[in-house]
This record gives sequence, structure tokens and C-alpha cells, in this order.
Amino acid sequence: MTDAQETAADVSLRTTGGGPPDDGGSSVAEVPIPLLEPREGIPPVIADEDALAEVIAAFAAGSGPVAVDAERASGYRYGQRAYLVQLRRAGAGTALIDPVACPDLSGLGEALSGAEWVLHAATQDLPCLREIGMIPSRLFDTELAGRIAGFPRVGLGAMVEGVLGFVLEKGHSAVDWSTRPLPEPWLRYAALDVELLVDLRDALEKELDRQGKLEWALQEFDAIASAPPPEPRKDPWRRTSGMHKVRRRRQLAVVRELWEARDRIAQRRDVSPGKVLSDAAIVEAALALPVNVHALAALNGFGHRTGRRQLEQWQAAVDRARALPEAQLPQPGQSVTGPPPPRAWADKDPAAAARLSAARAAVSALAETLNMPQENLITPDTVRRVCWEPPGVVSAESVGTALAGYGARAWQVEQVTPVLVAALSA
Repeated sequence: MTDAQETAADVSLRTTGGGPPDDGGSSVAEVPIPLLEPREGIPPVIADEDALAEVIAAFAAGSGPVAVDAERASGYRYGQRAYLVQLRRAGAGTALIDPVACPDLSGLGEALSGAEWVLHAATQDLPCLREIGMIPSRLFDTELAGRIAGFPRVGLGAMVEGVLGFVLEKGHSAVDWSTRPLPEPWLRYAALDVELLVDLRDALEKELDRQGKLEWALQEFDAIASAPPPEPRKDPWRRTSGMHKVRRRRQLAVVRELWEARDRIAQRRDVSPGKVLSDAAIVEAALALPVNVHALAALNGFGHRTGRRQLEQWQAAVDRARALPEAQLPQPGQSVTGPPPPRAWADKDPAAAARLSAARAAVSALAETLNMPQENLITPDTVRRVCWEPPGVVSAESVGTALAGYGARAWQVEQVTPVLVAALSA
């Protein structure tokens, strides 16, 4: 058993925020302190090139890690672009930048290229930051650090409260950040989101080091920073909520046509697709296959609020699907490159199903010993792939090579290989 395993095995969770205590007990105050105002007050929103140049100079001259956050307008606007960027760095203070008024922040990104960026749930913000020219070369993800350290609640508010003893006001997380001008309470909330991010990073680094997991976390952060942008999703219409009800190929074609029509309209109007037409309405139309506008209008989601012109455009999409020749209808299910769904293993390959059952149990037990979520120890997809097509000769070397080939980091290979070798051999 490694040092990290021994430490994790006897760790008890702090009651204040649900995190691991240090050896001398928690130093967090029993009653968390509300964090109501940024230290230097709410900074002005940067919305022109001259002000942006001053911010770039100030942050380039700052020292240490830089806290970075971004606010999107999910559920209100099309896409996932950033509508506010928040930064904080020692020697520079806090900056709030409007990326609508200043859409090219590559100069700021370059000025911070040598610094470590501190983000919470980095994979959520990196795509929209990349769009405006901000790409970190090094990062520290406080949410992922919390997962690896064994915190059961890893939201920013829970982490700040449990680790640092402060309460963040979280009432504006789901507002429409495309609103202009942004209300002062929203700006206060945004500034406070980066106020303690570096402090949280420092405390989590110490905790990870205490548990012997710091190197593991650093490998994870490097993997996030070096990962290429994700490939565009194939057949995104298949992710329509309620698709499990749609069985026939003609019905699938209706979903596809309505989804694509909705997407074009939402993109043109810059609104969330769900505000144009709900997923439930798309599925309803697919199941009913209405033959005309009157039949469509009778369905849920196409009621009296839907204008005649809108009904006609949705019916046109249904008609296009109805007119498609059989050869052009979509196939049920997506093409799968990896193993089949685990529920089918018992019939297709009972030996593989037995391997997967043993491997899952072993990985779950190891994750519990290490006090971290199973999916952060090793991805379930990696375990499935190794169990479906194990190496010809099962050994520590061959299993380790297979894990690395599926993208597992060195620390994951080291921890997981022994239990997978045992499971595959059994």
C-alpha cells in the first residue's frame, strides 16, 4: 500500500465542509464568515481597448498564480460564449472584462502565458476562454483537486466554506450574463468568485501534499492544459431529451429534421434552442408523425402560443422527414467504436462480462481506499475497453501499456494496474 493509500484509508471527513482535516484538526472557524464585498470593492467593467491595455500591463506585472473565471448565458443564448471574464492576481487586484466589447483577449492570454491559472471546474470554462484567445499553459483546477483529495462536495461555495471558512453568495450563478449593463449585485458576485480562488488553491495544494496525492493532481492538471479542443459531436440531434421513446427510423428522421431546423433558427436569433422549441415537443411530433399543420397544432408543445408561420416551418421539417427514401433514413442507435453497452455483455461474451464485474468491484474498492471518486481514479470507459479486449498475455506491463494507450495518466496506471491484473487473471 502506498503512503497515499495509508493516509486515505484512515482519513475522517471534516464536518464543516466535508473535507479531510489536517493532522492538528481543522483550523476553519466553526461558524463560516459571509463574504459580502470584494477587498478593493467592485472594479469597473473593462469595455474598451485602452482600459484593457492597462489591465494587461497590471496583470503582467503581478506575481504568482492568477485566478480566472468566466460567466456564460447558458439557457438564454445560443452556444457557450463568455459574457464576462473575471481575473485576480497578487499585485494586480481583480479585473472584470466584457468580452462582448473586447472580443480579442489574446494579448491578455499572452501576458499570462507563463503564470499558473487557477480555475474551478476548468473544463467548463476553457472552451469559451479559448474562443477569445485565452489559453493557459499551466493550470490548477480547484474542483478536481477537491475530488482527488476526497471532498464529497466540490462546488466552489462548498469548497470555500469547508476549506477557508467563508460563505460565498451564489444567488446569481444562473442569470442571463448577456444582459447589458450588468447589475451591480451580479458584478459583486462575479468579483467574489475569484476573490479567494488562489487562497483555496494554496490550501488544497497543502492537503494534497499531506495525502501524498499532489503529484497525481499535477498530472491531471497537465492533461487538461495540454488536451486539444474536443472534436465536434457527431449527430448531436441524437442527444435530444426523450430519444429513448423514438424507435422507428422515420420517427428518428423527424427528430433530426426538427432539431436541425430549430438549431438554425436559434443560431440566427442567438437564443437557447430550448426557447425556440422544446425537446419534448420534438419527440412528440416524431411519435405522432402529423400529416398537416392542424394535426401538429394539436400536439403538446405546439399549442395556441405557436404562430401559424412557426407551425408551418415545423410542419415543413416533418414533411421533409416523411418524404425521405428508406435509404436516407437514420439508423437506430449511434455507431459505436468501442465495446457494446455492458448490459449486452452477458449474451455476447460471458467471459468479458465476468471480467468487467470483477474489475468494477476491484476499482471501486481501490477508489474507496484512496478516498476519491471512482471516475477520477480511472474512467469507466477505460475499464470497459480493457475488459472487453484484454491483452493476449495479462501482466503488469501489458495492462499498464493498455491503460496508457487509452489515455490514463502515469499515476493512474501505477495505482490501477495491480487490481486490474488480478481481476483479468481471475
